[in-house]
Amino acid sequence: MLYVRPRGAAHRMPSQPVVSIVVPVFDEEPLLEILHRRVVETLERSGESFELVLVDDGSRDGSWDKMCALAARDPRLVLVRLSRNFGQQVAITAGIDAARGEAVVLMDGDLQDPPEVVLEMIALWRGGYDVVYGRRSRRHGESWSKRATAAGFYRLIRWLTAIEIPVDAGDFRLMSRRVVDVLKQAREQSRFGRGMVSWIGWRQTAVDYERRERLAGETKGPPHKMIRFAADAVFSFSYTPLRLATGLGLIVSTLSFGYAVYGALAQGQIWPPAIVAVTFLGGVQLISLGIVGEYVGRIYDEVKRRPLYVAHVQRPGEAASAAAEQKPRLAAVDPIEDESISTSAP
Repeated sequence: MLYVRPRGAAHRMPSQPVVSIVVPVFDEEPLLEILHRRVVETLERSGESFELVLVDDGSRDGSWDKMCALAARDPRLVLVRLSRNFGQQVAITAGIDAARGEAVVLMDGDLQDPPEVVLEMIALWRGGYDVVYGRRSRRHGESWSKRATAAGFYRLIRWLTAIEIPVDAGDFRLMSRRVVDVLKQAREQSRFGRGMVSWIGWRQTAVDYERRERLAGETKGPPHKMIRFAADAVFSFSYTPLRLATGLGLIVSTLSFGYAVYGALAQGQIWPPAIVAVTFLGGVQLISLGIVGEYVGRIYDEVKRRPLYVAHVQRPGEAASAAAEQKPRLAAVDPIEDESISTSAP
């Protein structure tokens, strides 16, 4: 793909970017300027044409205004504004839907995942890999409990599911267009993107990196959201909780029968053990009903078939290009000023 930059314009978008960077944004106004600068500097070093897709997930600060200001200076930005806060996984999905690149990179807006790692990802993608995910070798600025629960979560998911989900890897990854096209067809409501990408398959590999501290702001993942995220991961990719409930029920039933036999043989000792057994069995039943309810609730969400999100998409680069094409030509013009974007099929 070839395009000529006209005089007087800092940037002009090619008709089809090679790389799309998708970043969900929620109350990240202080970081957006730095994020834009580092992503642009990194991708310009790669030599690939690119677009930066910023998804405003119902921010309450001035993030949207800041995004619009950045887009006014750089038409390579694509802005997606969700009508409310739908959550990170849905915001990522909205960004993927808007991305047009042959490779799509997902990264957080807090800059804990360094944009410079994307260069290694692109090199491996060019080498034939369809998915290149970032694997955290160290996690700076996080408490011991946070690191321990994260490590336990990844290993629990790997044990519960039949899918080979990478350990210590978040959403920071590059995906080829054929992986993205399959991912866009999966419109399930309870989304665990890392598992969905692993389920798709094709050639996948890892890039190790050190996760940095946040440069500004605070984490957007309170404990209740992380618990919900973990539940989505388990119940979306595993029937193991149902099997565990069944096994626990069989064990309790066997023990209860044993207590009853023992009480009958001991004469006069049947009621206390029976009461304990019935109480314990009632607790097991409630737990089992709760597990079944999680699956039924997700079925309920799916059969309603509501759209995943409501959003507005802005492509300043396309609007500027369209306006330039509609501009009437004058009889005498500067030949360099009159140069327009020209492309050739790859």
